[in-house]
This record gives sequence, C-alpha cells and structure tokens, in this order.
Amino acid sequence: MSMLAEALEHLVRGIVDTPEAVRVDTRRQPRGEKLEVRVDPADLGRVIGRQGRTASALRAVLDGLAGHPVRMDVVDTDRR
Repeated sequence: MSMLAEALEHLVRGIVDTPEAVRVDTRRQPRGEKLEVRVDPADLGRVIGRQGRTASALRAVLDGLAGHPVRMDVVDTDRR
C-alpha cells in the first residue's frame, strides 16, 4: 500500500463510525494514481460530507502530500 493510501485510510478511519470497514485500493492509470475508498454504507455520507466538502478536503490533503493532483473516488458499496 502506498504512503498516500495509508494516509487516506488513516484520515477516513477517524471520520467514520465503523473504522474496521474502511478499505483503500490503489489503481494505476495512464494519467496517474487513483485511490478508491470503500466504507460501510452507513458512513458514506460522513466521508462525502455536505455538498462534498469532506471529500474535497481529503483530496486537498492528498494533493498536498503528493505534490500533484491525485484522483480519489468514494465508491458506493451499496450499489450492485
């Protein structure tokens, strides 16, 4: 797991009610690294935040750590 994925997992575990359900997957893409965050469906709103503010703040922290824009997606695990 990359340093960015570990940092993101640590931050998200501090936000959610079910930290043991947090999983961060790293995917390599032609345009760079993509981090996919999976949480308990009940915690999805906490990670996204009102009008996406929490997710935006997490992206800003990741961008600062990486020194370049990093794509982060919150995956809805409730959908099939």
